Amino acid sequence: MIRTLVVEDDPLAAEAHASYLNRIDGFEVAGVVGTAAGALAALKASLVEHPIDLILLDMNLPDGHGIDVARRLRGAGLAVDIVAITAVRDIDVVHTAISVGIVQYLIKPFTFATFADRLRTYQEYRRRLDSASSTATQTDVDGMLASLRAPAGAPLPKGLSAPTLQAVRDQLRGDDRALSATELAEKLTLSRVTARRYLEYLADEGQLSRSPRYGTPGRPELEYRWLR
Repeated sequence: MIRTLVVEDDPLAAEAHASYLNRIDGFEVAGVVGTAAGALAALKASLVEHPIDLILLDMNLPDGHGIDVARRLRGAGLAVDIVAITAVRDIDVVHTAISVGIVQYLIKPFTFATFADRLRTYQEYRRRLDSASSTATQTDVDGMLASLRAPAGAPLPKGLSAPTLQAVRDQLRGDDRALSATELAEKLTLSRVTARRYLEYLADEGQLSRSPRYGTPGRPELEYRWLR
């Protein structure tokens, strides 16, 4: 579980963000605070037993700016990840947020679908990080950076739907072996042609490996594996 602290001074927005988190598998609300001081205190207190993994951080807080909170966390040696959730659109703030290690920047207002997409993107980054060995290969690094930089909400090619794409991702992510288009089609009740379109899209996006499967009659069939 990714323990997440919500830092938001608007009670309704804070409640909504916590509710959204509870709807996404793999995330746990570790607390909700409305000030910069509250955020720093919650982070330090969590180190005793259950460290916080992620902060959803508003930029405009009554006792300080979110950027200053991020700087103080880094200055204290706390490597907690931060997702900015804010109405601030100033490009200098965005640039500074990136420079202090904020991994995602989500502009209000947004829908649950957008929120969930960004959090799942971060979740994939964490999954790759946790599954990597102590010494990263270039492929490991490229995969982790690509997962953070995946364009959330980018238009899909015509004929592809977001729910089916997510189902394909989940199936490949949870399977220990590579799957062919035929095997995926059987698991998700899709046509083989449709399954192959989704697999090819994810392979082109760098989320799947693609290789020929030998040992079957006729031309080798392609198989696809989630890049871990």
